[in-house]
Amino acid sequence: MEWHRVGFRSFWRWKSRRRGGRPTVPPEIRKLIREMSIANLLSGAPRIHGELLKLGIDVGQTSVAKYMVKRRGPPSQGWKTFLYNHADDIAAMDMFVVPTISFRLLYGLLIMGRGRRQILWFGVTARPTAEWIANQITEGIRDRPTSPRSPWQNAYAERLIGSIRRECLAHIVVFGERHLRHVLLSYMKYHNEVRTHLSLEKDAPVSRAVERAGRILFRPIFGGLHHQYARI
Repeated sequence: MEWHRVGFRSFWRWKSRRRGGRPTVPPEIRKLIREMSIANLLSGAPRIHGELLKLGIDVGQTSVAKYMVKRRGPPSQGWKTFLYNHADDIAAMDMFVVPTISFRLLYGLLIMGRGRRQILWFGVTARPTAEWIANQITEGIRDRPTSPRSPWQNAYAERLIGSIRRECLAHIVVFGERHLRHVLLSYMKYHNEVRTHLSLEKDAPVSRAVERAGRILFRPIFGGLHHQYARI
């Protein structure tokens, strides 16, 4: 019986041996993935995978999802349809409403470049007029009105406004026009220079270089809602 048990264990060790495939993820990378998923509650596997690529860490997105800390609640809303036939030199614009702490309504105007999803301009006012909107449009940007009640024709700006609400405004109480303008300008800097995008192959609108050497440090953004990772 003893030789049979020894043979049985040896047989299953042979059956369970590695036969190639993906290399295992080192423990320090697993730990970093867990820490990033805890620190960035609003980021999913694609966003964290993009940050790892910018840190020179080549790991699959499925592995990132595997080692992230599991969260309760429904997954983030996704977008599957884009208007790929837009030219790169077209800018999209839209308006959105933000209530202040005193329930006063402020109006934000967003202008974004379609090519690399870069935010070009934010405007804030309590009294939007045609003259005010005209003054916000910079020289060289030509407006191309969409059809009434056709938000799909302005999908890029609609998606960006959704991201601004989910990743920023839904977690901040706005005190007034000046405060909202400061928050939106801060988000514009984060969006353009830090945040990675699926449609840009996990790069930022203002392209980020891949950093492969050095110690990984992070800087909280918006009080810890998001984090910027870099090597020194």
